[in-house]
Amino acid sequence: MTILKTTKLLATTAMLLSGTMLAAQAEDYTITVWAGGTGDTSNYRYDNIVMAADILEREAAIRGEELNITVETQAWSGWDDFKQAVTLAAEAGNAPNIIISGHEDIGPWSQSGLLRPVEDYVDFDAWPLNAIYPNLYDITSYDGVVWGIPQDAESRPFFYSRANLKALGWTDADIEALPGKVASGEYTLYNMIDDAKKMQDAGVVEAGKGFVPRPSNGPDYWQFYISFGGEMVDAETGKLVLDKQAMTDMFQFFVDAADAGVVPATHLGSTWDAFHEAVANDQAGFWHAGTWTVSEWQTKWGLEDFFGQMQYSLIPAGNENGKANTISHPLVYLLSNAGTDDDAAISAELISIASEPRFNALHAVKSGKVALSDAQASIPLFANDRWAGIATTELLPHATAIPNDVEFGPYWTAMFKNLEASWTGTVSVEDAVNALEAEVTSALGDKIIVR
Repeated sequence: MTILKTTKLLATTAMLLSGTMLAAQAEDYTITVWAGGTGDTSNYRYDNIVMAADILEREAAIRGEELNITVETQAWSGWDDFKQAVTLAAEAGNAPNIIISGHEDIGPWSQSGLLRPVEDYVDFDAWPLNAIYPNLYDITSYDGVVWGIPQDAESRPFFYSRANLKALGWTDADIEALPGKVASGEYTLYNMIDDAKKMQDAGVVEAGKGFVPRPSNGPDYWQFYISFGGEMVDAETGKLVLDKQAMTDMFQFFVDAADAGVVPATHLGSTWDAFHEAVANDQAGFWHAGTWTVSEWQTKWGLEDFFGQMQYSLIPAGNENGKANTISHPLVYLLSNAGTDDDAAISAELISIASEPRFNALHAVKSGKVALSDAQASIPLFANDRWAGIATTELLPHATAIPNDVEFGPYWTAMFKNLEASWTGTVSVEDAVNALEAEVTSALGDKIIVR
């Protein structure tokens, strides 16, 4: 589904000098903004640019200048259609001025010439950009260049139904202690499988609803690779890494979960509506999702008391080789090569204004995202939102991110394809991991380290 919204901001002003109205020469700009992965709760992803244009015009008016900015925004709820649209528009020479996408697109899009380095148009030493957490700029950089400005960030934790845990005899104290046991490695993914099966055997949840992973591909599945000790990037060389043992253990975990009956072998490809309906209404035992889905469950699926109904934690470790973790998938403002340098400069100013803490707080609280700076965390709207604060202080410090490496795309595609093949029982785990190795070494050669 595509959401289309066009907003025209016209703030016509004149200079009053010595009692005489002198018309200022107008500057007119049309700035297009395209955003991916944008649903009902994330309209500020592009509305913040619209509001920034209004502020920029008002500032110009005070200086005695006439600045007219037309902001045209278009948002896609899905990622595949959005990225295809951006690619086709770029090939046709009419890419949008501002692109809001996942940070992993920086590698391929910068190498293809689609992007302008944002560092050429903004001042990172000036407010508000100097207030954003420095590690987020690491995520928006590639090959020594900062290409984007963080638009939002999140973590992707594990969730638990309190009622269904209590049905197994867990006390409130047991449930409150669970996140700590996950963080220490005492409670693992295999403990979760055991408890999910107990829920099903006791009739607490239906068969196949004990563990409900996300039904489609996403960065989330790399969390489970980390849970078994996997690394995506080698710290010394910067090359991608395929840890065969960790990948084997991760694939085997999902096979074991399916064999235990707590998740169907055919789960991948099921609908998101079925996922949300189950987890928001205590029809599931354990699941994982992004922090922002809490907002969706509340606004669309009838969740009334999040903290009373659900517990949360990091993704549990899978074995002694791994660790509890979470992953973040920051979205970023990117400048395309469309238009003139003046268009790019105006776009960069709009992005800078939209990055002010109050703007980011509007988006974060409505969409369930985390703070991008200490200044944002102190905005009352954000500070008074309990879940936003927890997601920022308790979960985000443990988050990793997928690499911006242009070669990561083929690796990711091959990983998920072979995970699904083993999960469904089409091939053995061993054969799936061997096929993954063969595919990535053929495609990437010495750009990936196989351990």
